[in-house]
Amino acid sequence: MSAFPTISSIEDPAHEPIRFGFGRGLVRAGAADDRVVALCADLTESTQMHAFKERFPERFIEVGVAEQNLVTVASGMARAGRIPFTSSYAAFSPGRNWEQIKTTACLNDQPVKIVGSHTGLNVGPDGATHQMLEDIALMRVLPNMVVVAPGDSIEAEKATMALASNGSPGYLRLARDPTPIFTTDESPFTLGRAYVIRAGTDLSLLGTGTMTFELLVAAEVLDRTGVHAEVLHVPTVKPLDARTILASAAKTGLVVTAEEAQVAGGFGSAVAELLSAELPTRLVRLGVEDRFGESGRPRELLEKFGLTGEHIAARVQAVVTVGRK
Repeated sequence: MSAFPTISSIEDPAHEPIRFGFGRGLVRAGAADDRVVALCADLTESTQMHAFKERFPERFIEVGVAEQNLVTVASGMARAGRIPFTSSYAAFSPGRNWEQIKTTACLNDQPVKIVGSHTGLNVGPDGATHQMLEDIALMRVLPNMVVVAPGDSIEAEKATMALASNGSPGYLRLARDPTPIFTTDESPFTLGRAYVIRAGTDLSLLGTGTMTFELLVAAEVLDRTGVHAEVLHVPTVKPLDARTILASAAKTGLVVTAEEAQVAGGFGSAVAELLSAELPTRLVRLGVEDRFGESGRPRELLEKFGLTGEHIAARVQAVVTVGRK
C-alpha cells in the first residue's frame, strides 16, 4: 500500500472510529513500557480504555465521575515516574478540568496525556452539550502542551505511541463515530510534522483531524474545474510544522484551513498567527463559526455546517474565482 491516499481510496474508503486506534495504541504503549498507566472517568469502554484495563488491570485506575481528580491524580503519578493517560469525553476533560490540567500538569511540566474523546460535530445526536468544539483553542494556549488531532484510526494508534514516549504533557483529540481511513500503516507520523499528501499549485488546503479527508475530496472536485489544490495534513496543531506550511503558502499564495471545531482560537488561528508573523498570505478559515452544535447524524451536521468536501470545494471555488478577477 502507498503511504498516502489514492483517488480510489478516497472514493470508497474503509471507516473506523478514531478512538479505536487510541485503544490499540494504548495497549501497545503499555506493553512497550511498564511505566504507562491509564485513568478513566467512568467512560472506559466509550473511550476505548477497556482493552488496556483487561490487559493490565494492575495499571488501570477508575476515578469515577470526578474529572478534576482524574488529572490531579495523574499528575501525581507522573511526578512519581509513571506515564499516565487519562480519558473522558472532551466536553468534560478538558472542558471541565482545564484549570487542573494547567496547574498540575502543564505548570509542572509533567507528562500527563489528556485524551479527549467524542469531539466535534461527529458526536451527532448527543447535541451541543457533548459536541466539544472549543478544545483545540483551550489546549493549544497551555505552555508545554502538545496538541494532536489524528486524521484516522491508524494515525491515532501511532500518535498514542508517540505521546507515550515524548516526555511532555499532551492532548489527543478523538472522534466518536466511524470516519474514513486515509492513511496506511506505512504513512509517516512524527509529532510536530505536517505532510503534503497531494501536490498542487493554485492554493493550499490545510486540514487537521477529520477534516483532512474532506479536503482530499474537495481537491478532487476542484481538480475537475481546473483548480489544482495542494493538501496538507497537519495532525499536530501544537507545535506547528512551520517549515512545511510556509513552503506551501509561498508556492500557492492562498491558504485555506479546515477544522471540525470553532475557528476562533483553533487550528486556523494557529496558522493565521504563523503566516502573519512569517509570510503574510491570503487565508480563509473554515470550521464552526461562533455557534454551538446541534443534534443530528454526523454527516447531516457536516452538511449543515458546510464542512463536507463538496461544500468546501464550492466555498473555495468562490474564493479562487474572486481572486482571479
